[in-house]
Amino acid sequence: MTPPASPIAAPPPPVKKKAESAWTPEKSAELYGVETWGHTFFGVNKKGHVTVRLEDDEAQAEVSLFEVIDGLRDRGTHLPVLLRFRDLLHSRIAEINESFRNAIRETKYRGEYRGVYPIKVNQQRQVIEEISEFGKKYHYGLEAGSKPELIAALAHMHDPEAYLICNGYKDEEFIDLALQAQKMGLRIMLVLEMPSELDLILERSRKLGILPNLGVRVRLSTKGSGHWQDSAGDKSVFGLNASQVIAVVDHLKDTGYIDCLKMLHYHQGSQIPNIAAIREGATEAVRMYCDLVKEGAPMGVLDIGGGMAVDYDGSHTNFHSSCNYSVAEYCTDIVEVISQICDKAGVSHPNLISESGRAVVAYYSVLVFNILDVTTAQTSEEAPPIPENAPQNLMNIIEVNKVINKKNLQECFNDAMYYRDQMRAQFFYGAATLRERGLAEAWFWHILTRISNMIAELDDDIPEDLRELSSTLVDFYYGNFSLFQSLPDSWAIDQVFPVMPIHRLDEKPRHRAVLADITCDCDGKIDRFIDKEDVAKVLPLHDFRQGEPYYLAVFLVGAYQETLGDLHNLLGDTNVVGVHLEKGKPVYTHEVEGDTVADVLTYVEFDPKELVTRFRTFAEKAVTEGRISPKERREILDLFREGLAGYTYFES
Repeated sequence: MTPPASPIAAPPPPVKKKAESAWTPEKSAELYGVETWGHTFFGVNKKGHVTVRLEDDEAQAEVSLFEVIDGLRDRGTHLPVLLRFRDLLHSRIAEINESFRNAIRETKYRGEYRGVYPIKVNQQRQVIEEISEFGKKYHYGLEAGSKPELIAALAHMHDPEAYLICNGYKDEEFIDLALQAQKMGLRIMLVLEMPSELDLILERSRKLGILPNLGVRVRLSTKGSGHWQDSAGDKSVFGLNASQVIAVVDHLKDTGYIDCLKMLHYHQGSQIPNIAAIREGATEAVRMYCDLVKEGAPMGVLDIGGGMAVDYDGSHTNFHSSCNYSVAEYCTDIVEVISQICDKAGVSHPNLISESGRAVVAYYSVLVFNILDVTTAQTSEEAPPIPENAPQNLMNIIEVNKVINKKNLQECFNDAMYYRDQMRAQFFYGAATLRERGLAEAWFWHILTRISNMIAELDDDIPEDLRELSSTLVDFYYGNFSLFQSLPDSWAIDQVFPVMPIHRLDEKPRHRAVLADITCDCDGKIDRFIDKEDVAKVLPLHDFRQGEPYYLAVFLVGAYQETLGDLHNLLGDTNVVGVHLEKGKPVYTHEVEGDTVADVLTYVEFDPKELVTRFRTFAEKAVTEGRISPKERREILDLFREGLAGYTYFES
């Protein structure tokens, strides 16, 4: 007979179980804003894993990033790793091209759209190959702003219907290469970025006997908005002002080359969050275009440059990390403005080119790293002991703790700060011991913890000093990555990227955290995160359990981050893996091993062989002096060589 269950063996109280089970993956998705910034590409499944939506010709699947990382670790790939999803790249190219096609059809626009990808946004070979191959169906071209970019473009883009836009400063070799490629059948556009380029281009044209297809970049008075608004307007580094454009037209007429002027190009800046600024820029540019036609130039092409923004924070506003328009709205507004003004001027509708780079490749890459350790905030739910014969300032802090309530939080906060500082002063002048100072600070953090907990329960306006408290009581989560190598825009221009755990999303995150990298640099941290209203200073994260992996990912890092990264602390390129769908299942391709220690040392002019020789000499000296044995010398040298061949990041 089974004895009755004792009260001790009874299950935990249902209230606690209910509280724990109340948290769902759906709540995590809402907390981290996945549905807003994910653009339908990313989501959260029932297991509490972040997923990426991949598709091929046969199927579509929600692939767990956690399972992808587990698969890579089983294959011996160490974190951090940069995941590239070519399916997302294809989706963005298709979305932009189809949106322009729809806008052209709906407005009865009488020109074509031809997109080009600016190589500078992400120059990785895989990106260029994928865009060139998939873009064939749309006659999608490339933009080169330097000689190396032009050479890369010429090796990959051979579609005679696609445009190859040549921007940037051009020397004789650059111009000759572009003209010869034009002779071979490519649609090359040499864009005048400054007046002095024209004479050199015409000189090389006469020498080679090839008439150039010329474009002129105009410097708009209309600015963009956001971080890069100064890249347009009167302060723009590149482009010709109105008087310089007229001078170019007159010079082309005088030399008999006016028929070569076929394109007007302008650039308002990157990441333009406000559609109104985009409409204004297009309005000014198309009026210039119409007047150039009336000046006798054949024209035929209007290049609207880049600027289409990515909604990094998911707010769908004109905040600099967002945008208040969709891709479809962007395309429709551009086409409508150009068609209306051209119709009024009696000018034929030009073929349209856009140079969207960020909008094409941002979603393409995701950086995944593991958390190595955590430093918790100095919070204390439990009151510290009360010592005997305590200094008066310490007793004053303890008294503050006794009187805290929701109505006097500001006063108690001020008093606690004052008495804590008084205790520090006493210690400085020898009037208090280190133990007494330590107790005072323990009581201070206990008071701040209580105040912070009470603030969370308040609905009314919270004083600014107390609002800042949440950013003081934070934990530091140390991630296995380099901010300067993988996320330079986060450090340099305060770019906000979506950051979140890729698993355990069926658990409620109970920690307020700031992310630190492994560069041993005070600036090597992420303390700006997306938020529903503004920029958040903390990121909700889960308990860090020693011995268990905890993976975080930074999303939308496909634009510029790989290109701009540097070797701070000699932490090199991360491992890279391409993931795409084949027959409904994820496949790992394009695996690129990250930099070894030897690799990065060669970048800064060290010779690994010489380093081994130098260290071997040092080790032999230690043997001679009796500090180590010959066997220990061998072991130390093996360790040194293994270090040279190893990953620059933490290997677990």
